[in-house]
Amino acid sequence: MNKLYIFDMGNVLCENSNVIPAIVNYLSITENLFFQHAGENFRRLLEGKISSHKFWDDFALKSGQVIKGELFGKFFHPQINEEVKKIILRLKTHSRVVCGTNVIDSHYVFLQKKNIYNIFHKVYSSHLMGVAKPDPNFYLYILKEENILPEDVIFVDDMLENIVSAQNLGIRSILFENLSKLKFNLRI
Repeated sequence: MNKLYIFDMGNVLCENSNVIPAIVNYLSITENLFFQHAGENFRRLLEGKISSHKFWDDFALKSGQVIKGELFGKFFHPQINEEVKKIILRLKTHSRVVCGTNVIDSHYVFLQKKNIYNIFHKVYSSHLMGVAKPDPNFYLYILKEENILPEDVIFVDDMLENIVSAQNLGIRSILFENLSKLKFNLRI
């Protein structure tokens, strides 16, 4: 029996959580240009080294665009995948289940207010940990906090680079593609 399951939030438990397409559409720029203007600040935002407001202030200066409000929050309208939620709740009856997520401050507060994080025993949030996936230290942080060995963990994420990073540490990892494959891989 596995002792710990780590689930990603965006595009695993929560659908429609990627706000970048809506933001670039709103700003009438390409995704590549968005990330050029964002530079290292996007990673710094995920790691909690800057706030969303600081990100947009810097983005406005670099892009020359007037940015009204905090756009990450404006376009964030996630929906719970009820079938994945049922799987998590089922796993919780016999194992510890935590969330390991790359998330920014405004999205974290939104999900917290909606009690979505209550599904898990605990949440490990990149912006509070100071490190983001796929950095191996993200997983090492959770392993240390949970006092668990990598071989006693199953990690579920929708990003291949995050899966590979966790696997390199000896964590059994499942790439989330759809519900039927998740059930098959979890053997439930």
